Amino acid sequence: MKKLAINGGQPVRKKLFPAYKVIGSAEKKAAIRVLNSGILSKFLGCWDPDFYGGPEILKFEKEWAKHFKVKHAIAVNSCTSGLQCSVGAAGVGPGDEVIVTPFTMSASVSAPLIYGGVPVFADIEAKHFCLDPKSIEKRITKKTKAIIVVDVLGLPYDVSAINAIAKKHNITVIEDCAQAIEAKYKGKFAGTLGDIGVYSLNFHKHIHTGEGGVVVTNNGKLAERIRMIRNHAEAVMGGRKDMKDLTNMVGFNMRMTEMQAAIGREQLKKLSKLVKARIKNCNYLASKLSKIPGIEFPPTRKGATHSYYTQPFLFNEKIAGIKREKFIEAVKAELPPIEKREAEGVIITCGARPLYMLPLFQKKIAIGKKGYPFNLSKSVSYKKGICPVAERLHEKEMVYHELMRPPMSKKDLDDVAKAFQKVYDNRREIK
Repeated sequence: MKKLAINGGQPVRKKLFPAYKVIGSAEKKAAIRVLNSGILSKFLGCWDPDFYGGPEILKFEKEWAKHFKVKHAIAVNSCTSGLQCSVGAAGVGPGDEVIVTPFTMSASVSAPLIYGGVPVFADIEAKHFCLDPKSIEKRITKKTKAIIVVDVLGLPYDVSAINAIAKKHNITVIEDCAQAIEAKYKGKFAGTLGDIGVYSLNFHKHIHTGEGGVVVTNNGKLAERIRMIRNHAEAVMGGRKDMKDLTNMVGFNMRMTEMQAAIGREQLKKLSKLVKARIKNCNYLASKLSKIPGIEFPPTRKGATHSYYTQPFLFNEKIAGIKREKFIEAVKAELPPIEKREAEGVIITCGARPLYMLPLFQKKIAIGKKGYPFNLSKSVSYKKGICPVAERLHEKEMVYHELMRPPMSKKDLDDVAKAFQKVYDNRREIK
């Protein structure tokens, strides 16, 4: 008798998993407060007191800086914008090389292109999935201007090793903390571990304002350059006598609205509680799934805490006796989607294609039709094989999922574990 749902059997669960809802009455009151004020944005793109934004923006930035124990917080309209501001503030220009990771969202590697910088991919760690310091060291040249590290899936990068490399070579470290808000390394918050850090506040993150982001730094000069790029720098420079460096002072409109800031202030109050719930759920699920042969949960970096944007594990096909994709396909057939995200199906993912395999890098076409800025650094390669660990994890081993976010109950988590166990126990049914 066939037992697996993928073969026509009864699934472990049909009821949708609960949605990750973090917007409540406090956010509604904040939004009404802004609407009643009549001021949805107060930014002016000229040298004026309102160049820095309205009252909600200023309060949000102050509260964010206080929470994360950092001197400067700059609200932007997305993490992508924040990364672009950060690369510009760091002085990256045509032909400069920026070391990036192949395992992340594309915004982390496309940001240098805006200023003519050339992304250079280094490999990742086999257990932690962040940039490998040894691989970084091999990629550094006289042209290297910055490193964009990513706290992948919620785990901080190898701070001690990579920061030491950056200091040795006088390289700026930009920390993409989109996935690791509230994680820590040696007691210090992720996002504050490099020269500049960038957080995401889009819909799928730990907390959100719909769209949005925050850039942080302890360097006052970098902070002011980021604020300039955020808000029409070229139109503002004429009114400023204190800024002499015009490098990359071609600005954009990357401003957050008063509504987003007001909602962000309320979301920030919930952050620690939400992250603690994620950690608890992930620990519980790991205790269940790690009993299945072939499933290994990687260790958290020594000295670090994990905030679990998603929960990763490694799948060993030889030990499990089945192909990874076939196994996960069968597991997904046993489970329902999450409320509000039904169209995405069951959110369990096998691997992540290295970003240098995107057409942008394979064809070396970005700005214009003549290969700029790739034609400024012809020795940089994007051929398959340049990051063997990232490729192996994508092709064979990596799995990550989102079935651990609050308000997932113990019963919900048990259903997830039952689905995995059921498929393993009946894996011989799968052809």
